[in-house]
Amino acid sequence: MVSNVPLQGEHIRLEPLERRHIEPLAAASAGDPALYRWSPVPHGIEETTHYVETALAARDAGQAVPFATVCLVGGKVIGSTRLYNFEFWEWPAGHALHGRTTPDACELGYTWLTHSAIRSAANTEAKLLMLTHAFEVWQVLRVCLHTDARNQRSRLAIERIGGQFEGILRSHRMAADYIARDSARFSFIASEWPAAKKNLIQLLNRS
Repeated sequence: MVSNVPLQGEHIRLEPLERRHIEPLAAASAGDPALYRWSPVPHGIEETTHYVETALAARDAGQAVPFATVCLVGGKVIGSTRLYNFEFWEWPAGHALHGRTTPDACELGYTWLTHSAIRSAANTEAKLLMLTHAFEVWQVLRVCLHTDARNQRSRLAIERIGGQFEGILRSHRMAADYIARDSARFSFIASEWPAAKKNLIQLLNRS
């Protein structure tokens, strides 16, 4: 099972998701539903309970590391995010990576923030914390991010932090509006990580 540990920065803490986060997450997503037009964000206690239970089931199956995003000032839950879709490649015997127990690649997603935290330092720092953990602790070779191809704000945000656009995956996943969505695919790879990390730190310092 991939380890799930707290990740803390200067502005936020990513806490391993637990059932105690259900009510705070429901409160965080309350408000204008148009804000989450392109994202699968739960609303209300019932939806949030299902959302958390599904994430915990994926965690227990070794398929995801979900977090609650917590603001360090005041300790308020302001959203959620996760690392998931872990790939373990079959390196041959004798190869330097044969027998490794951490993922070779993964995906970063299910990211959403409460209205007041959008365009704050929270998203940039969350990405910095998770990408640092993936590349420097797990030593992954690639981290992918996908977003609804219609979500121009999200696409620009991923490009801003250094994600490299790879193309459009057609009818890739079910969209938040229950159609087969096209996904814009972005990635970071290990050789690019030092420059990407420097960029993220600079963006965070300007936030």
